[in-house]
Amino acid sequence: MRKRFGGGVPGVTIEPENAKRRAANARIQGTRRLARLLECRLNGRDRADAVADNILLLDYLREKTGLTGTKTGCDGGECGACTVLVDDRPTLSCLTLAATVAGKRVDTIESLGHDGQLSAVQRGFHEKLGSQCGYCTPGFVMASAGLLRRNPNPSDEDIIEALGSNICRCTGYVKIIEAVKHAIALGKQGVAP
Repeated sequence: MRKRFGGGVPGVTIEPENAKRRAANARIQGTRRLARLLECRLNGRDRADAVADNILLLDYLREKTGLTGTKTGCDGGECGACTVLVDDRPTLSCLTLAATVAGKRVDTIESLGHDGQLSAVQRGFHEKLGSQCGYCTPGFVMASAGLLRRNPNPSDEDIIEALGSNICRCTGYVKIIEAVKHAIALGKQGVAP
């Protein structure tokens, strides 16, 4: 359900979870914001955009680039729904300033799979029913892909540790761990994480 925010401005409706962020941006309207040119490799392509110094990586990805697979969850670094890979390391994009990824490689959920084929982790989550409602799934998939890029044969403890920053409110995590183990098996068959 959409609620009306925006200080009563006619025609302005935004999602409730983004109201706090938009209100903060509205308060600093009129103050001088420094901007810089952000150059990075986003999902395998070089990209350059002018960004404000205070824009979060999550907002840059969703609003500036149109990549909406990365989800806004808690907005405080507690749930992992916003996880992306920065140089193959899982990163919470809701806590990361976009400017800090300058010169780095950033991969979002949209980068996985090629030529209509799912990646090993995507297949694992699909085939082993590793998601319920799906809201947290992009974060889990990216954290898992980051793990498998760094360690293609992790132990159960490695998997649990790698996914420790992600929260799913629907499952008991058993299916998620099974999905990652299935992705490991697919990786041994040559499917990219």
